[in-house]
Amino acid sequence: MNPPIDGAGQLILRAGRDEGFRQRLIDDPRQAIEEALGVKISADQQVFVHQASETEAHLVLPPVSKRTPVEREAAKTGVASLEFLRKTLHDPAPPMRTPAPARAVDSGASADDLVSAARNSIGRGLEFLQSSITDDGAWHCIRFNIADPEVPRHFERPAFVTAFCVLALQGCGDARARTLCEASRAYLMDTMEYPGMWRYYRHLPQDLDSTTLCSLILGSHPWIALGRNVAKILSNRDAQGRFLTWVLGEDEPDVVSKFRIEADPVVNANVIAYLGDHPQTRPAQRWLEELVREDRVHDTSKWYPDTIAIYYAITRTMVRARPALESLGPILADRILGLRDPEGGFGNLLQSAQAVSALDNVQCLGRIDMKVELARLLGAQHEDGSWPELLAFGDQTLKWGVVGQFGHGSEPVTTAFCIEALGRLARALSS
Repeated sequence: MNPPIDGAGQLILRAGRDEGFRQRLIDDPRQAIEEALGVKISADQQVFVHQASETEAHLVLPPVSKRTPVEREAAKTGVASLEFLRKTLHDPAPPMRTPAPARAVDSGASADDLVSAARNSIGRGLEFLQSSITDDGAWHCIRFNIADPEVPRHFERPAFVTAFCVLALQGCGDARARTLCEASRAYLMDTMEYPGMWRYYRHLPQDLDSTTLCSLILGSHPWIALGRNVAKILSNRDAQGRFLTWVLGEDEPDVVSKFRIEADPVVNANVIAYLGDHPQTRPAQRWLEELVREDRVHDTSKWYPDTIAIYYAITRTMVRARPALESLGPILADRILGLRDPEGGFGNLLQSAQAVSALDNVQCLGRIDMKVELARLLGAQHEDGSWPELLAFGDQTLKWGVVGQFGHGSEPVTTAFCIEALGRLARALSS
């Protein structure tokens, strides 16, 4: 799928050329927009179309901010205010649960038996997720200090985490997964800022990582379907055309160090996944292609802990924004397979799950022993249906200084990606 980069502009252009379409757009905006843009507008959203004339003009005001002026001002200096951080960050989290000993699962069992076990495991994982997600649809992760385990751990529920996990669950055919994804949409809408932007914390600026992942989930919201946030995203590029992570502005918190105003490969992949294959994203595509072809991906991301996470994001973009980056398929498969250890594994459970899904994205899942990977995931599942907490994003090398010493992860996050991988393995073994 390659979505239009400017949905509203495309509608206006067509209305200027096609009188019949113009009238349909005025008479029944929802149907006309859905047919023209190939989107489905949420049933709870209304769209109004106005036609200006020489004697009639329309001034459309943006919505009132969800935060009061006092709250917005407090956020600008919130990083330096312990009181603000206590109010806006969530409850202290318990110590990390020790992973249960892995159960032995016979990888030599028949494909049918392993597929049946995988489906049962997915169901148990989804039941765990149903019990862990808040009533308003928010997923949580835990913020912890990698350098000093004595620093208190805290729960956090940024929109990014919800979108990050929902994207992993979207391909699951189980009705419970669809229910979880739909419930999470409400939380993403509640945290959205006009014209379709998101931030990780209230005391941080808006960022393109959160914004693009959330936009991929809320494609049926009119702001997203009409591309209201596209201009702001496109304005946040460097001289090489790469997308910068932070969206800075005079009215935003000024807490981003100069050395952190950078282009991140995963963030750029996520922007391309949202905007699609267009001239405006080609420089970023070329940059990612160079990194992969020249084998320079390792250690290029400040926010994602390892090379597999970067490859996973790039292959996800290939699926969502075809034909963007499509020439990278074979070399990405080789790069991912080249990361295996002497026993044929890809690292920890989260790395293994993302490697499986990435290989499936480039249609090379058959190049690994799928039964072995499936058995490993099955054996690591806890009795309550979860998989162990692992670092999902953040700095595990401590390369980027004090701020970068914080990592983020949780059992629900790992569980979402293990469910994704199990579903892909089960489908492949069933075919």
